[in-house]
Amino acid sequence: MPPALAVLRAALRRTHSRPDPSAPPPPTRLTTTRTTDPDHLAAYRRLCGFPAGHATLPLPYPHVLAFPLSMRLMTARDFPLPLLGLVHTSIEIDQYKLIRPTEELHLSVRTTALTPHRRGTEATLLTEAASTDGELLWQSRSTYLARHKTRPTSTASAPRTEPESAPEPESAPAPAPGENWQLPAGLGRRYASVSGDRNPIHLHALTARPFGFPRAIAHGMWTAARCLAERERGETRTPTHTHAPTHTRIEFKAPVPLPTTVTYSTPTPHTFELRSPQGKLHLTGATGPTDAPP
Repeated sequence: MPPALAVLRAALRRTHSRPDPSAPPPPTRLTTTRTTDPDHLAAYRRLCGFPAGHATLPLPYPHVLAFPLSMRLMTARDFPLPLLGLVHTSIEIDQYKLIRPTEELHLSVRTTALTPHRRGTEATLLTEAASTDGELLWQSRSTYLARHKTRPTSTASAPRTEPESAPEPESAPAPAPGENWQLPAGLGRRYASVSGDRNPIHLHALTARPFGFPRAIAHGMWTAARCLAERERGETRTPTHTHAPTHTRIEFKAPVPLPTTVTYSTPTPHTFELRSPQGKLHLTGATGPTDAPP
């Protein structure tokens, strides 16, 4: 069976169950060991705009390496949220040391929290990348929202983001001057072939419409990677492990329909955003220092 059909079959098993945000997260922790394939890394760099030839992995690349684990986790019977309709709302990345492409990585993924949300239930997935001797090099926390009706008396927290599939907000003022990017209609299919994320909302208008989208929308992790690649351009990265640990937080505010034009800008030296030409906010990001690994 093709991987996409296997994922769909697994996802359909639990589409009618309502998540319980008060339930404890499942104890499942999946692990694997990966070494970067040079051709795959080169394809990822080209598609996301990272400069070729850098001696370290792009900041979000371990997320792609661990994505097969994430899919196994989210299609398992004990995962508390239905996969179909799940929306990636944010990602936080802590990089403690730069990672060389030749390094063997021990990857792990687990669910750490379920949180009530005014639009449903949110799950937090923790992904970690460690060296062969167990040193934590990189970790991310992604939040995924399953939308469902909530009780009027629910104490659901206010949303931290407007997720990929949220209703489009009112147009904001025109963005500050930035760089315009033309995103083609087939971008979702191209990123799916590199990342393995074949969510139907990203592939074609015909497969996106049953989920409420008139057109396919860009992957949140592509928009995140493209913004991070733009920040990386011009920086000098060396294969030493002496750089200061960094923390990056990205929030996905609204869907990016394909094809379209978006504008990337940096309101401050440590923040960035992606907007439509009309000023609608699609993504916000911020970078800064972080503590040593736990």
